[in-house]
Amino acid sequence: MPRNYNVRIITPDPRLLPTEVARVGPDEAGVPKILPKGEQYIIRMEGVRTPAANILKQELLARGAAGAVSRHTPAVTAPTTDVLIFANLTQLQSLIRNLAEQPYGLAALGAQLAALLDNLHRSPVPLTCGPYTLPLGQRTLVMGILNLTPDSFSGDGIGSDVEVALQQARVFAANGADILDLGAESTRPGSAEISADQELARLTPVLQALLDPVRGVRLPLSIDSKKASVIDACLQLGAHIANDISGLRADPEYAATVARYNAPVIIMHIQGTPATMQQNPHYDDLLGEVIGWLREGVSIAIAAGIVRERVIVDPGIGFGKSLDHNLELLHRLGELRSLGQPILVGTSRKGFIGRILGGVPADERIFGTAASVALSIAGGADIVRVHDVVVISQVVKVADAIVRYQPSSPLSPGGVGGGPSEVGYEHRLSRPRLEHRRPYRQPRRSGRPHK
Repeated sequence: MPRNYNVRIITPDPRLLPTEVARVGPDEAGVPKILPKGEQYIIRMEGVRTPAANILKQELLARGAAGAVSRHTPAVTAPTTDVLIFANLTQLQSLIRNLAEQPYGLAALGAQLAALLDNLHRSPVPLTCGPYTLPLGQRTLVMGILNLTPDSFSGDGIGSDVEVALQQARVFAANGADILDLGAESTRPGSAEISADQELARLTPVLQALLDPVRGVRLPLSIDSKKASVIDACLQLGAHIANDISGLRADPEYAATVARYNAPVIIMHIQGTPATMQQNPHYDDLLGEVIGWLREGVSIAIAAGIVRERVIVDPGIGFGKSLDHNLELLHRLGELRSLGQPILVGTSRKGFIGRILGGVPADERIFGTAASVALSIAGGADIVRVHDVVVISQVVKVADAIVRYQPSSPLSPGGVGGGPSEVGYEHRLSRPRLEHRRPYRQPRRSGRPHK
């Protein structure tokens, strides 16, 4: 009988690699060189000049990596091409060092590659919201929705009833909510815009009640509005976070207004407006367009004076997206990590869940919401925005325990395979930076051209 070697694959999770390498027992001096080779990347870049793409492909091949370019690139019959890179971390580090010395814009491209690796390896820092500090990056945060509209798509609109809003907020606070998101203007497909005065008439009494030291709740309060005047009034009253479905595009004063209060901002992607967004939405490159649009929004925020660590991105599930668009965004959610920003996902009771489940109404989509929330966390979501806080908080805890699981350190007293700590999983729910990861910085150019 031939020997059974138990050949199998290992989950390509960098957090697991140190333990798996330790089980094999290599020379410790070689481990730092081995680990980066386990981090595999597929990277896309757009509009690379054809001569630069030819050099880039040669440099990749020289390192045992690979690159895909347009078939017109070798003959230089097209001015530019998109490029796909297939490489591990060691190969990328070497490539970045070499690109600093190359012409045709390759030095700038290398700098952007270095920034991408920094973004992918960046751990979110705690989020300061006025007097509150949220443990962003240590566990998934739950944002509970308070709909102060009479016409919410989800059927949970509470209008301007302050007592009902307070009661719902207290239930959310007692059952795992980290943030409350107040919205007073419906953004369901086909909805019409209301005035800032109407919006504030709904928001102000509830916001004041929630901030009351006796009647209110002690949670950060987010305001879901795209109007700078509304955000200004609410932040002045004491709200803590601005949530803009237009991604800082609807009101040119929005970003500067948020910056004056040093508040966090949520930038969401949308195609069109709520009134038009579901009228045959179309994308040539869904992920590329969404990420590019959010990247521009982050730049707008930073240019206005908002601290980068306080800019949160949201792919805008259901906002100018077909069923296929929503599914692809959630399936590829991890690609938004390219931006290096905390990610918020709002799938709660959305129409795409109803379509998948055969047309069930919004208030019967809790199990579909639970599935989408769990998989969003697996894809890298840092915050989930939900209606059903009591149930979804439990979903989040279990999903976090699985997704953020870390094996015991191979250097710990128990050694490899020591099993979970007696303390439980809570102390291991963060997504730590691996020891071999370092920020990637461009070396100085020597002026030596490509040969």
